[in-house]
Amino acid sequence: PPSCRFQIMMAAGGADIDAGAPGSQLQPWEQENAAREAAEGVKAGTCTILDVVETLGSPLENADPRMRARGLQMLSEVLLQCYSLLQEKEVTHLALFFENRLKDHHAVIPSVLQGLRALSMCTALAPGLAVSVLKAIFQEVHVQSLLQMDRHTVYSIITNFMNSREAELKSLGADFTFGFIQVMDGEKDPRNLLVAFQIVRDIIIKGYALGPFVEELFEVTSCYFPIDFIPPANDPHGIQREDLIASLRAVLTSTPAFAEFLLPLLIEKMDSDVQSAKVDSLQTLNAACMVYGQKELKDFLPSLWSSLRREVFQTASERIETEGLSALRALSTCLSRSVLSSDDEDLLDSFLRGILKDCRHHLCEPDMKLVWPSAKLLQAAAGGSLRACYQITSNVFPLLVEQYSKHLQSSQRRTILEVLLGFLELRQKWGPEEEDKSPLLCFKDALCSMVFSALAEPNVQLQLVGIRALTFLGLLQGLLDLPDMDKLVDSLAQFILYEEDSQTSLAAMEAAGTLTPFYPEAFSRCLVRKLSKGLQSELQEDSTPFQQDRCLQALAAVSTHPSIMKETVPILLQHLQKVQKGNTRILWSKYRQPLSLFPNGER
Repeated sequence: PPSCRFQIMMAAGGADIDAGAPGSQLQPWEQENAAREAAEGVKAGTCTILDVVETLGSPLENADPRMRARGLQMLSEVLLQCYSLLQEKEVTHLALFFENRLKDHHAVIPSVLQGLRALSMCTALAPGLAVSVLKAIFQEVHVQSLLQMDRHTVYSIITNFMNSREAELKSLGADFTFGFIQVMDGEKDPRNLLVAFQIVRDIIIKGYALGPFVEELFEVTSCYFPIDFIPPANDPHGIQREDLIASLRAVLTSTPAFAEFLLPLLIEKMDSDVQSAKVDSLQTLNAACMVYGQKELKDFLPSLWSSLRREVFQTASERIETEGLSALRALSTCLSRSVLSSDDEDLLDSFLRGILKDCRHHLCEPDMKLVWPSAKLLQAAAGGSLRACYQITSNVFPLLVEQYSKHLQSSQRRTILEVLLGFLELRQKWGPEEEDKSPLLCFKDALCSMVFSALAEPNVQLQLVGIRALTFLGLLQGLLDLPDMDKLVDSLAQFILYEEDSQTSLAAMEAAGTLTPFYPEAFSRCLVRKLSKGLQSELQEDSTPFQQDRCLQALAAVSTHPSIMKETVPILLQHLQKVQKGNTRILWSKYRQPLSLFPNGER
């Protein structure tokens, strides 16, 4: 049709289509408008896509590669706007046409790729066509000689075909993987890398054949590790370093097949002087442990432990220490996860024994600087699984009890008790104790004696750590028997009622409030009655407002269980009735704070 023919002619650059003579160069927006109108003609049915190709015959065959490029660009722009309307036969003809043009002058390749991108989004794609197109790209296009935008077009074509023609591409076997390796090799633009990393991950996760190209696929991606990209100021694309790090890490840790190449790389980067490289390596190791098993880790465990130990022992960076401990915990979890056969070496056992050998003796030196790094490493390893926790604590608990009795200074005992507290906090991750295996049950009496001894010390800081340790012992269900609980509640009551230091008294109240829901009968029997008696005695002439406030606060603190509240609320009301009548406002200011701690429904 004439109108369609005119728009096509204009979009091709104003050429005299019949004569093939070059016309004036259109502005980009003019060419876009003309292409859009031609596409509208295809959509409206006033012309077909084959009419467009026929009308563009002269520009497409022009001796000047620039004219051919403009003709191809025109055709590609029309296709990008109406690809969803194409029939299978049309798509086949166009695909073969564009494939053939990949052998043309390098100036026309970008326009050809745009046309293939449009066709890669077509639903009416004949079987085998996606494979044919990709083979042509792999063989004919030197991708890294193209501009960034055109390289991105190649990645888009591959992505589109992977999303819509997965089974066909897999029929290529490892040739597809090798072809993509050649396409990606040398890519530097962060916009393209994000797409390329996703393609590699899809190749692995979706089960494309890697064949003999596992190491090549690893090398083509790991060469970017660690990411050192710094986005330029006012970057319009908004790509951040963290985006590239996460995308690359997802690739490197996507398959155990990369382990033999990745783990030496991580060890090398952990030993570098660049902090960001250390952090990235430690985080990547953490992620890899979620995919790997004993088989992948076995040969690298000594070197990994050596690097992690050094980072925690020697680093001046809190973040590197944190990431190192997290990676060690992940290693312990990974080794715990593997199911052992009778012939397998127990790698978790040997790994933990090595950690104990290197760290245990530092716990005997509570004044030295390595006591805390050693304790943190042991706690991180123990945090990997209940089995790891049992193996570590069965070695550490008796040692801590022994060292507590050997060291008499309050500062030393406080350090030892704080180390114990770290292991008690860790134990809460898992359920009730297994009676036949639990180190806590085995050493319960010694540990309780150690904690109660700390409460009897005059040093306030040691008492505070003791109260925290006592709280965690109480929270471990089934650990403490009735005499232990009575002694625990009695100790807290002593601090609440008679301790002059307000910090210690408040810590005891907080501990009582935490434990009361688990042991309401013990707290009712031992503590609530003492507090009630304390309020009654404080009505005597020698009573002080300070003592009265202390009892009121404690009653509020332990009112964390319905059965306790049934006792504490009447005590408070009875006390209010007995208090000498006075200024109502003063009384309200005294009782408002403890009453406000009760749940609304129980006031």
